Amino acid sequence: MTVDSSPVPAAAEAPARPDRTTLLVYFGALIAMFMATLDMQIVVTALPTIAGELGNLHLFGWVGSAYLLSTAAVAPFYGKLGDMYGRKNVVMTAIVLFIIGSAVCGMAWSMESLIAARVLQGIGGGGLMVSAFAMIGELFGPRDRAKYQGYSSAVFALSSILGPVAGGYITDIFGWRWVFLVNLPVGIIVLCIIAVAMQSRFTEKKHKVDYLGGVLLAVATTAIVYWGDHVLDPAGPDLLTFVLPVIGVGAAIWFIMVERSAEEPIIPLRLFRNHTISIVTIVSLIAGSVTLGMFFYFALYFQTLTGLGPAEVGFLFLPASATSMVISMLAGRVIAATGRYKWMPVAAMAVGAALMVAFTFIDAHTPLWALAIMMAVFGISMGLQFQVLMVAIQAAAPLADIGAATGLITQARTIGASIGLAINGAVMTFALTQQNATLPADIAAQLPEGLTGLSPHIASALPEAARDVVLTHYGAGINAMFLWVAALYVLAMIFTIMLRDVQIPKRA
Repeated sequence: MTVDSSPVPAAAEAPARPDRTTLLVYFGALIAMFMATLDMQIVVTALPTIAGELGNLHLFGWVGSAYLLSTAAVAPFYGKLGDMYGRKNVVMTAIVLFIIGSAVCGMAWSMESLIAARVLQGIGGGGLMVSAFAMIGELFGPRDRAKYQGYSSAVFALSSILGPVAGGYITDIFGWRWVFLVNLPVGIIVLCIIAVAMQSRFTEKKHKVDYLGGVLLAVATTAIVYWGDHVLDPAGPDLLTFVLPVIGVGAAIWFIMVERSAEEPIIPLRLFRNHTISIVTIVSLIAGSVTLGMFFYFALYFQTLTGLGPAEVGFLFLPASATSMVISMLAGRVIAATGRYKWMPVAAMAVGAALMVAFTFIDAHTPLWALAIMMAVFGISMGLQFQVLMVAIQAAAPLADIGAATGLITQARTIGASIGLAINGAVMTFALTQQNATLPADIAAQLPEGLTGLSPHIASALPEAARDVVLTHYGAGINAMFLWVAALYVLAMIFTIMLRDVQIPKRA
């Protein structure tokens, strides 16, 4: 028996209890998603060892950025191609590319070759992410979809927890190359599951792929995401800092012009006529900047405040992952039972805004248990929005466009996270620069680069009295960023309030 993940007729109704083969395909989708998300995190703890062996430390950050860029750039392609030709062939292509990219990463002979291999791996990983979410959207009815998307959120949270830990242990025991090579057997298993259990969709219709639109969207996305990473370069602004936004905006405008006349556009502009899809896309863009775009600053601030090492501070993130996982599953079950979801992202944004304000009251004397509780609340906010917004956009989109809609929300989150890193960092830098002027002269002399150059190591090396003064001023600068992010949460909450309070039907 095989399962067809292609769109079903409008009158079809999802079975109350999925059969074993449907669940097998679903399990394969979860593993594919796990691999793609794990590789965003697993390389973090291996990077110092990789740089030590391959050299070219100045290219260090590109090992992670290359994967992020390529993943974001190809997401809409995979979503649309799956809508046109069926999900099976598209996801199998993504798995093969991911396996090949992982193999080349494991055999890299230089930092440049590793970065190139990470691009190939990201091209496959982007397909895994979008196709997995779209497969879940097509395998289950609108309400059941919420429950199973909630489980997928648990997989995402689990990969975030295990990634850095697994990367460290694998590097210590087997060597850094196995951080990538471990994907080969897992990828082959997923490939076999999809090949055997999922049915191919046959269509006599000849499709016209919108290559120009896809390339323009990839250029716009790459320029914006790279700008978000590049603008934080400690060396300061350069030509690319000003050119990249122009390229990104120009490509985006050209893309819109092409999509208006394309026979089968990569992202059908008609989707934006749907009130829910438009609102969810905007909210996802903001949500990416206030959630995914904040983890870096949490880690930096906590290390600087507490003096703990990266591994120890990493445990403060566990409550966020755990609560996000549990809340996502509970939210999925509630939506499956009631069909209602609007109150969840509204509550998520309200909780996030209140939490950012609460962060302005912490200091070097705040107990670790209090920080852990605050991170758990942060996880609750994430759990009430990420998969809920995915369910909302998939329920609003026609089944024929579910892949395009899934690629749209995935890309919006990625761009939001990148822009968030840049803008949130700019707000923090501006506020810290203002605080520099208020430091006592004798203490300022101990900080050659000022508060903007303060690192956990520098802070811990200061005399206790000086450290207390420095951390007070440093906290005041960081608080400006927290208040900025709180304002973004309020903006996102306003948009979520604008969502129509619809009830997702049980029928597909």
